Amino acid sequence: MNTDILTDGIPLNEAKKALIMIHGRGAGAHDILLVAPQAENRTWYPYSFLVPIEENEPSFSKSLEAIHQVVVAIQQNGIEKENIYFLGFSQGACLALEFTTRNAAKYGGIVAFTGGLIGDKVYENHYSGNFENTPVFIGTSDPDFHVPVERVNETEALMTKMGADVTKKIYPNMGHTISQDEVDFANALVFNKK
Repeated sequence: MNTDILTDGIPLNEAKKALIMIHGRGAGAHDILLVAPQAENRTWYPYSFLVPIEENEPSFSKSLEAIHQVVVAIQQNGIEKENIYFLGFSQGACLALEFTTRNAAKYGGIVAFTGGLIGDKVYENHYSGNFENTPVFIGTSDPDFHVPVERVNETEALMTKMGADVTKKIYPNMGHTISQDEVDFANALVFNKK
């Protein structure tokens, strides 16, 4: 996958923390910034996150590798994992959750605006590591046309089992969007901004 990476803020080699922002399907890295990889053809994988993983190959594996390369580049600039944050919406939220759970470690924090682990079901054997109390915020609508609440609940359960400090907020009939309440909650919980 030919992934462009856009950055904003102070140069990585001068920063103490980094936020990786992962856009949703049809959007682009220009829509969200700090360290924002751009998906090829504006999608991380072609089909729903609920289909069998192999149906989204090879795009799925390429997308995970693209996020891995961003993390490596950030670490090469002297920023440790516990100071790396992830934020995504929809398809980007799913990818953020999938990448971090496959590579569980003490991260700065993870914010998923409407997302869950990827696949026709949650395959626990795909995930390893320990989050060591990494703060995680998952917000979603009930119902949500793209992301069933059941998958959000399964994601929360597995991440908690793997040591994450997960806060989940379900918003009745919010729609497939991000609310100001979610932004405020994520800022306070994950980014320590009141």
